[in-house]
This record gives sequence, C-alpha cells and structure tokens, in this order.
Amino acid sequence: MLTVDPHPSLDTLAFTTVFPASLGSLPSPEWLVALLKPDASAPLSSDDTVRGAVRDMLRHGGYKPTGRGKPASEYLVRASGDGSLGSINTAVDACNAVSLHSGLPISVVDLDRATAPFRVGIAPEGSEYVFNASGQSIDLAGLLCLFDAQGPCANAVKDAQRTKTNADTRRTLTVLWGAQALGDRTARAFAWYRELLARAGATVEPLP
Repeated sequence: MLTVDPHPSLDTLAFTTVFPASLGSLPSPEWLVALLKPDASAPLSSDDTVRGAVRDMLRHGGYKPTGRGKPASEYLVRASGDGSLGSINTAVDACNAVSLHSGLPISVVDLDRATAPFRVGIAPEGSEYVFNASGQSIDLAGLLCLFDAQGPCANAVKDAQRTKTNADTRRTLTVLWGAQALGDRTARAFAWYRELLARAGATVEPLP
C-alpha cells in the first residue's frame, strides 16, 4: 500500500487507523487533550538534537526547513507553550501530542479522501498544493512528501487541505517523519502513539 523511495537519512513509519465512529461524533477525551500541554507526562521529550536531525533529514533534496517552512513539530512546541494548541479531533490531537513530545513531524490523511497507491519521495520542481481552508499554497520543490494517485498530499511541514481529516473521517493513514540519526525514536514514538489510539478505542494496523 505504501512504497518509500531511497533516502539516506529518513526513518519513516506508517500505519492506518480505524476509529469507532466518525471524528465529529468522537470528542477527544480529557486525558488526550491534557497531553497537548508542554509539561504533560510523556515517554519522550524533544530537544535541539532532535530538531537538528529532523531538519538535516529534510534538507536532502534541496529543501530549506527554516522560517515558515520549518517542520510542523516545531510549530507545535510554540503553540503549546503559548496556550494556543487546542483540541481539533481525536485523530489530530493524538498526532499533535506525539509530535509535540517526540519532536518528530507527523502527517495524518483521511484515507477516504486520498487515493491509493501511496508513495513517499521527493517532490519535483513546480510541485505545490493548498494546505489550508483559506487557499494558501506551499512550494514543495525538494521536500520529502507523501504522494497518492493524485499527487503530493502530505509532508513534515504542512499537509494538503484536500486530504485532511474532517467530521466524517473514520479511517486515516499516518506517517511519522523520523531521522536515522535519532536511533529508535520513530519506533518508540509509534509505540506510544499506538497506545493512545487504542485507549481512544481505535484500531491500528502498521504498514510494511
């Protein structure tokens, strides 16, 4: 279901999730929302080494992960710190909690809004997509992305609007954008992620 192009430093892990009900009728439990705070108890914590390794991984291909193009995990640290990181839905809240504390960017796409097959690879020159409801676009040239049959749909910086979760979402595909330099951090992040989703009543299936 997912192929990954050769990459010298990427340590990725992907899985599908099936939720017990549509996300619109499945409010995030209080324990999950509590994990969106910077001082929440978590099995992982981020630091400058993690941030540096993720940025270095994203530079392969020519992308510059700085400024507005920095990894999404870095935005979460700032949003959590200033209190602006709030609950969205169970799928996104679990993603944000794990990304915040592990330091790894994570993408979540609605499997029913995307079209198989899926592939992870570097986006070519001229690639872009709309990433929010306001119609803003991101230049994807040189950036490692998740592609579906229609083109790029997610990455470690900003996911595409066309495949984002909504109130009707029941099935998701998640990609952890880890770096080999960080050892087993991707696997450890997934193990915790899986525990959170199971506790929320969801079923997780890792992709080979």
